[in-house]
Amino acid sequence: MTLPLQLLKDKSFWRFLVVGLLNTSLSLITIYTAKYFLNFGDVSANVLGYLIGLITSYSLNSRWTFEFGGKHNEAIKRFLISFLLSYIANIAVVLTCIHILQWNSYIAQALGMPTYTITNFLLSKHYTFKLSDTTHE
Repeated sequence: MTLPLQLLKDKSFWRFLVVGLLNTSLSLITIYTAKYFLNFGDVSANVLGYLIGLITSYSLNSRWTFEFGGKHNEAIKRFLISFLLSYIANIAVVLTCIHILQWNSYIAQALGMPTYTITNFLLSKHYTFKLSDTTHE
């Protein structure tokens, strides 16, 4: 079975997408609130929004999406590594589309997002939240 079909049949993938939508909304609300009500600058508001987003993502994905029962100290380290690797994959697609393929930067940004999502899901399922002593489906 091809990867896209495997993803569509995977309950945890759909949960991951729901968490992602919630996480994105919460992050954006945090950024806008920090800017508008707390007079944060763009960078500090963005950092706060992403920090809230990372905490939310880890909490919901570990408990609900992947029903993780392992050691959280190790999983948090793996979560941050997975985030960085997913972001690198995203930015590689974006920059390739812009600088090599000469595509519109807005299209490039949009194409980077599914790269990030699929990379992060696969790393989360098979690395970040995988229990070392059991098979976790």
